[in-house]
Amino acid sequence: MTINIHEMNIEDYDVVYELWKRSDDIMLSKADSHHGIKNFLERNPGMSFTAWKEGVMVGSVLCGHDGRRGYIHHLMVHPDFRRQGIGQSLVSRCIFALTRIGIQKCHLFVCDDNEGGVKFWESLGWTKRVELSMMSQYILE
Repeated sequence: MTINIHEMNIEDYDVVYELWKRSDDIMLSKADSHHGIKNFLERNPGMSFTAWKEGVMVGSVLCGHDGRRGYIHHLMVHPDFRRQGIGQSLVSRCIFALTRIGIQKCHLFVCDDNEGGVKFWESLGWTKRVELSMMSQYILE
């Protein structure tokens, strides 16, 4: 099975969004609108990726940075294509893109009840942070 990984572009948006909607573990919000993702991709060029098999998107990931730390969002592999190394390949591309510009540490968010997600990230060497709490506030509605 040949999987081709490409840099994500805004033309992929509709297919990516449909893939994200297949997961109960990805929390979609207004920030995931076409406009929001377009801004994210423009601010973080060459850092987000899609995986394709025979013209069908089977995975995607958003990656960006704030100049100091990297962030991975919405890693998703279609359920029919999991456990084939696609997620790991997408993450590797993100890490390479971050290290290429000197980012030394990367964070990501996993829902507390997403046991499969936690196990996946731990299998790649990521560490769950229990000493931190995330806080959020909407500044535009």
